[in-house]
Amino acid sequence: MTTKEKLLALFESCRGTYISGEELAGRLGCSRAAVWKAVKALRAEGHSISAATNRGYCLDPASDVLSKAGIEKYLGEIRNRIYLDVRRCVGSTNDVLRELAAAGAPEGTVAVAGMQTGGKGRLGRSFFSPDDSGLYMSILLRPDMPALDAVRITTAAAVAVAETVEELSGRRAGIKWVNDVCIGGKKICGILTEASFSLENGGLDYAVVGIGVNVYSPEGGFPEDIRDIAGAVFDGRREDMRCRVAGGIISRFMALYADLGSSEMLNAYRSRLLWTGERIRVISGKGAYPCTMLGVSDSYALLVRDEAGEERTVSSGEISIRREEDGK
Repeated sequence: MTTKEKLLALFESCRGTYISGEELAGRLGCSRAAVWKAVKALRAEGHSISAATNRGYCLDPASDVLSKAGIEKYLGEIRNRIYLDVRRCVGSTNDVLRELAAAGAPEGTVAVAGMQTGGKGRLGRSFFSPDDSGLYMSILLRPDMPALDAVRITTAAAVAVAETVEELSGRRAGIKWVNDVCIGGKKICGILTEASFSLENGGLDYAVVGIGVNVYSPEGGFPEDIRDIAGAVFDGRREDMRCRVAGGIISRFMALYADLGSSEMLNAYRSRLLWTGERIRVISGKGAYPCTMLGVSDSYALLVRDEAGEERTVSSGEISIRREEDGK
């Protein structure tokens, strides 16, 4: 670890407490000049660090900058099995992680960013990823499973996000099949799972699950084209919240990933599934048709009843669903 990284980890362990430059230098094994240089570098990255004569330095308790040390505090017992790569801005965390995966990165490697310039959504769409208001991360997995079971990874991510934001915000989260998490009828999270397949056994070589969360509304609001459908978890800033959300999601997801076939996960998903029993429209490259949504199967396929009364099972391929009443 660099002096800067060590200093931030120390600050994170005692937020709101002043520590003298002399003590910091002693604990880090460096000079006071090196401490000052590291403080300047952290401030340049957005960390709010106060300095007071005869008191030293203090990380503002309300600081809300994503960092490796900040997220690690909330990982609990899995901390030693997670390998964080935290950056302020990337093109796409999924792309970053695919490169790391190709280079042999282990399962549990997580790329995190506070901004994306090329965020990706499903069906080739872009994912709005502005600076300083959201959380964008991707988790590398190397599962021993057939490709057809990959949808379970996406559903585990949706449950992990829903449970985390519910705990931290006190607001009920719903899941729009298969991969959107909503609060108050608006989308606060999108999930995109990409995979590399093995030609030898038809299974997964690795999978990258990308998760984008609107923790806060961006300055100036959401763009006009998504303003009616996009929402945020919180109305205003919260102390250290983006690191809390990141740590909570990673911890919950890895616990669910350890047993993707569990009835507990299936029940947690079903209990939050939006539009069950309502009229929807299934849209695919072959056209669209109205139907009634019945729920999901044990393998997370969408169950619907069409206009003729016939029940159908819809896969999670290149399709989308819309609510008939509002067309959204």
